[in-house]
Amino acid sequence: MVATNRVSTYVRRFKTNRFPESLTKRTSGLPERQVSWGIAMQFRHFAIASLVVTAVAIGSGTRERPALAQQAAEPPSVIVVPAERRDITPTFSYLGRAEAVDTVELRARVSGFLEKRNFREGTEIKAGEVLFEIERDTYEITVQQREADLTGAKATLQNAQADFSRKETLVKRGTASEASLDSARATLGTGRASVLQAEAALRAANLDLSYTEVISPIDGKISRARYSVGNFVGPNSEPLATVISLDPIYVTIAVSEKQLIEARRQGINLDNPVVAPSLQLSDGSFYEHPGEFDYLDSTVNQSTDTVTARAVFPNPERLLLPGEFVTVVVRQITPQSAVVIPQASVQKDQKGYFVLVVDRANKVEVRRVTLGDQVEMDWVVNDGLTEGEQVIVQGLQKVQPEMLVNPVTMTGGGQG
Repeated sequence: MVATNRVSTYVRRFKTNRFPESLTKRTSGLPERQVSWGIAMQFRHFAIASLVVTAVAIGSGTRERPALAQQAAEPPSVIVVPAERRDITPTFSYLGRAEAVDTVELRARVSGFLEKRNFREGTEIKAGEVLFEIERDTYEITVQQREADLTGAKATLQNAQADFSRKETLVKRGTASEASLDSARATLGTGRASVLQAEAALRAANLDLSYTEVISPIDGKISRARYSVGNFVGPNSEPLATVISLDPIYVTIAVSEKQLIEARRQGINLDNPVVAPSLQLSDGSFYEHPGEFDYLDSTVNQSTDTVTARAVFPNPERLLLPGEFVTVVVRQITPQSAVVIPQASVQKDQKGYFVLVVDRANKVEVRRVTLGDQVEMDWVVNDGLTEGEQVIVQGLQKVQPEMLVNPVTMTGGGQG
């Protein structure tokens, strides 16, 4: 390095005709012959320096030449992704609404004043619970009257039966006419009819009396009461309250008619369905209980060109409420899988679709493929690739078939 610097100094001085001050001083006052001899010596030093510089440059170039050749011989790097087998089971999402399986409006079947309300609004109740009580006095009196009427009808019937028996005996003896027997027989029939009528009236009175207790026919949650105690209600009044069942619960969706065509070709069997519904709630979470379809409408809605389908879901935690909107995810029960590759790896020419594959020897190979459906940002490969083969997704313009490359596997699931 020192020698090189010294030579460089001489070269610069020669080019600018600048010589050391010591040389100028030494030649001052000397004969011209001696001065020329000194300058010649300086040129001699410059020539030697030039030779040294040339030798250094040649040596340096000789050392760099193998490195450049080695760099040029390195194969280009390409980004590859392995062909992977993934679940491609068909899945469809629909907007659905939850509905109660049973909805019962509690109505007054007899007229009267409300005397009691035996529940807390918004709570769950059991079937058979007495929820409202209407005044009973009037209906109890009616029952007593009907009981008395029945007792009188039975007494009249008993008397008619005895009279008919006597008349029948007298006719056999010849002491009574047939006309009197016929009259006794008619009176007996009327007595029997009166008993039946009295019995029916008593049953009706008892039924009205039972209606003074408004009972829930189902398990469920009860709404607010429309009437408070002391109000007069009757058959023409608004519902006293509403009871809805919560477990299980229905979810209805509107399915496009076009989506159902293929299903009808294959035959729709609700007893052995090929698809199963699941739910995604409004907060993005998935409902843990699976459901099943139990109803498909027989007509198409002419306004929307859709068919109503209904699924039933268990609801033991009461997480779903009637009227709630949910996302219904319909998925084929039998899963399907296939080999998929990124769209960025697929190219097309006159012969069709192809990809560039890096084999085990890191050589590029052209592979013709048959594509299937598009799944998100990937293509399904029906033929031409097997799981695990490396396809190039970045660097396609740098490579050719049979070229040796340096494959770098893409990480993080990104695509260039």
